[in-house]
Amino acid sequence: MVLVATLLGMVAVGLIFLGLYLPRSGPDPVEQRLLMFTDRTKTLEEIELQQPFTERVVKPLITRLSLLVQRIQQRRKTTRKESPLLAIQRKLVMAGNPYGWSASDFLGVKAALAIILGAVFFFLFTIGGKPGYALTAGLMLGVLGWFVPDLLVRQKITDRRRQIVRALPDALDLLVISVEAGLGFDAALQRLVEKSDNALTREFARVLAELRVGRSRREALRDMMDRTQVPDLTNFISALLQAEQLGVSVSKVLTIQADQMRTVRRQRAEQLAAQAPLKMLIPLAMFIFPALCIVILGPIWPTVAGAGVALP
Repeated sequence: MVLVATLLGMVAVGLIFLGLYLPRSGPDPVEQRLLMFTDRTKTLEEIELQQPFTERVVKPLITRLSLLVQRIQQRRKTTRKESPLLAIQRKLVMAGNPYGWSASDFLGVKAALAIILGAVFFFLFTIGGKPGYALTAGLMLGVLGWFVPDLLVRQKITDRRRQIVRALPDALDLLVISVEAGLGFDAALQRLVEKSDNALTREFARVLAELRVGRSRREALRDMMDRTQVPDLTNFISALLQAEQLGVSVSKVLTIQADQMRTVRRQRAEQLAAQAPLKMLIPLAMFIFPALCIVILGPIWPTVAGAGVALP
């Protein structure tokens, strides 16, 4: 009897704890009802506040400044055959579309940077006790801020062309190997795009994407020439298009172009090696020769100075 009572007591205690635990483990109906009222569609203001600061403030400001600059440019009489926006867009395409800028964004960035630099230095010179130089410094830094994005895009264009020139010989070698192995030219380009990632392969990837949407190979390659404007790549594409027009084997053209590119790369390396001594002359004269003179003449300088004093 004692054992049975003990077992019944243990079962009763277990049922009590189970009863206390079950309501907490299950969903609370009051909480579910509150969630139903709080789960509502967000307003446009709440959605805008969730966006980053650049999207909410900086980008609209740049857009307004860009529209203002475009209005000023439209009022000015110009003799250019193409609009300034088209010229800027062409430069951005040649630079590889840095930072995802459009032509309007680029104008807005130029105006914003000019205003910010001019205002900051005008304020600094004013509070520094030199108000006479404040206007001059503000104007000079404003002009500098206006041209800094142009210098940045120009540097991007130069770097991109250099990358294409360096990658072209190896890319042609891989194309020759792929075509001689039995692949078509488009399949060889796809293999090249899969094997490496640089400015040249990204351009070839764009060509392949244009071919998939129905553009002809000639038009896609000509657009690639206009986007890059690299003489070596232009010569290669021109030879390829001419061979396609005349019915010459693509494999033969690729082999000849690959040999020519390797020769050109070797000649450029030899030219840079020949220019190295001349370029090293200025650092040697400025930094190494003075140190050598100090090391060589330093120990005998006290003797020479003492002899000079004793002579009179």
